[in-house]
Amino acid sequence: MKFHIPTVAELTAKGESPDILFWVGCAGSFDERAQKITRAICKILHHVKIKYAILGKEESCTGDPAKRAGNEFLFQMQAMVNIETLNGYHIKKIVTACPHCFNTIKNEYPELGGKYEVIHHSELIQSLINEGKLKPADGNTFKGKKITYHDPCYLGRGNNVYEAPRKALEVLDADLIEMKRCRSNGLCCGAGGAQMFKEPEKGKKDINEERMEDIIETKAEYVASACPFCMTMLNDGVKGKNKESEIKVLDIAEITAQANDL
Repeated sequence: MKFHIPTVAELTAKGESPDILFWVGCAGSFDERAQKITRAICKILHHVKIKYAILGKEESCTGDPAKRAGNEFLFQMQAMVNIETLNGYHIKKIVTACPHCFNTIKNEYPELGGKYEVIHHSELIQSLINEGKLKPADGNTFKGKKITYHDPCYLGRGNNVYEAPRKALEVLDADLIEMKRCRSNGLCCGAGGAQMFKEPEKGKKDINEERMEDIIETKAEYVASACPFCMTMLNDGVKGKNKESEIKVLDIAEITAQANDL
């Protein structure tokens, strides 16, 4: 499936504006694995004919890693540049693929002058399912398969988004198995709080190894994720446990796109 993904600048030049801005994020732009999630979200947006656009080269880091690492000055510099761009285009609604971007733009940009309606892509997918715009194909890839869902910290505990990703999985007619540590008691993948960008401190076990043991216990064939940081850590965990032939890690958007034959 080939289609053009417009930038906000392109639409503005034609006197138009998007109904929703897709905030791609650093991982979704530059990480080879996360780029597949970006493509899946664009396929979904294109399929349901939502008028959307991206910022393209005008998008820069939200400042989340800088803030979590303690550099408030750098965070505010990065945030102000983005807010100026978003406000300049009169953006009202934003969908993100990353809970870190989601949390930062939704909860920390308002006090700097950036007030938008911000939703995570799992919430968008749930609303499209509810509206009947996304329907899994009969006998879709995941029908009857054992799937477990890993709650990203900034999506779950940080913003209380627990149901949307699960609703997106429930329509697949799959066997959704919860880990013992899930929802508000979910275990971090180990990459949040800017930990993604440094080596872990010495200890007996890495957090993602511990999380993989929770996943293996469910005997799931698929692990559903909703965060590019979690995706990296879970994939590393699968490799570390030599389970690549048994367990596949996919984002909610990838699962939805595949199930709808997009």
